[in-house]
Amino acid sequence: MTIVVTTPTGRVGSRVVRLLLQAGVRPRVLVRDPARLDDATRARVDVRRGDLTDAAFVREATAGARSVFWVDPTPHTCADPVETSRRTGAAVADAARAGDVGRVVLLSSGGAEKRHGVGHIDGLARIEEQLDASGADVLHLRCGYFFTNLMFDLDGLADGVLTTSADPHQPMPWVAPRDIGDVAAARLLSDAWQGRVVQGVHGPEDLSFTAIAEILSGALGRPVRVRTVTDDDVRETLRAAGLPPGAVEGIVGMTAGTRGLVPEQPRELVTTTPTTLAGWAYAHLRPLLA
Repeated sequence: MTIVVTTPTGRVGSRVVRLLLQAGVRPRVLVRDPARLDDATRARVDVRRGDLTDAAFVREATAGARSVFWVDPTPHTCADPVETSRRTGAAVADAARAGDVGRVVLLSSGGAEKRHGVGHIDGLARIEEQLDASGADVLHLRCGYFFTNLMFDLDGLADGVLTTSADPHQPMPWVAPRDIGDVAAARLLSDAWQGRVVQGVHGPEDLSFTAIAEILSGALGRPVRVRTVTDDDVRETLRAAGLPPGAVEGIVGMTAGTRGLVPEQPRELVTTTPTTLAGWAYAHLRPLLA
């Protein structure tokens, strides 16, 4: 059984690789820089060096695989993130359509079900559509908001401020990347599913930004308050940082397009994962802000 893992040094991909190794599987990992793999992992995996934006590399590196875990490598900062995601995802979709790949587990996002109007998440929707049309077995993991996104503004948190352009009172799924890796690995190892499957990965509970601030205050041992800004405030900040217009709208659109979103998959046993924000913040954020 050959399982291919993309972005194997990322927060989710590295967890998937670790669990596959513990399950007795030697995964094939697609990586731009093998030196980023630790020595113990590099000795136990089949390394294919290349760029996921290179369609020829992707087709060759995934050929004959039973399963592929696909993570879109497109940065939010590129000039046309949606089209870049679509073009990059086309390579694995083409491999699936040609029968070179048996099935694909895609790291997608809540909001992709809207298909349009959700910023860069629209790029994941395009990949979902390409995979759905391939005829292969596909599973879309519609994940909640990553805990690790809180690391993007450590300076703000150090000052006791949690800044957002989202509705501060709207609860939404928040999830630890480690838990996403657990779900992805379980699905890659299972033969119990086929066809088109969509699975939410919602974390242990829905949380609003006001609730997040309260949890962080306890976990970090310092008061944290919510500061709400507008979409135009975010645009101005991103433009000042030198991001191109397409990148700016891709980032702003992810928050604007998910306001009031009710996930397609309800919260229940299968979509709920265990790691709490309080525990994660104490273990990962608190040391960074000490």
